[in-house]
Amino acid sequence: MTSADLLVDAFGRVREAVHDAIEGLNPDELAARLDPEANSIAWLVWHLTRVQDDHVSEVADLEQAWTSGGWLERFGLPFAPEDTGYGHGSEQVAAVRVESSGLLAGYYDAVHDRTARFVSRLTDSDLPRIVDRRWDPPVSLGARLVSVIADDLQHAGQAALVRGVLLRRRS
Repeated sequence: MTSADLLVDAFGRVREAVHDAIEGLNPDELAARLDPEANSIAWLVWHLTRVQDDHVSEVADLEQAWTSGGWLERFGLPFAPEDTGYGHGSEQVAAVRVESSGLLAGYYDAVHDRTARFVSRLTDSDLPRIVDRRWDPPVSLGARLVSVIADDLQHAGQAALVRGVLLRRRS
């Protein structure tokens, strides 16, 4: 297994977790919050997708799918185009309402496909490339990709937890 294979597999696991968390939920369930300050499934999946889109597009030197693929308009959220959800408070979380799980899945899949194409071409010699000098130590491509995977899996897990609570409440 190459480094590229490992990265494709890891991002594939994020995709599976995202789909498992949102499948079959209606707009109210996607927007439900376990308490007034909690994140909704819609916000969690939108945010993790925005972070992956932002970070991978930057290192791949691509325009984000959010803007180039028309997702900004389809979602119609009251945020600036560059907003990824980082630092959002309760009011911004509440503003993330979507028409269907299909919209979230569509955007995630578009980002995932771009990510998979990019990482599948990487070699071990690509991973040490410094992609962000604002940190000490500077961030390498490998570290950035692992960071995105870790962040995405954490948020997908949070969405899965919320889903489980909501499904138990249905019964």
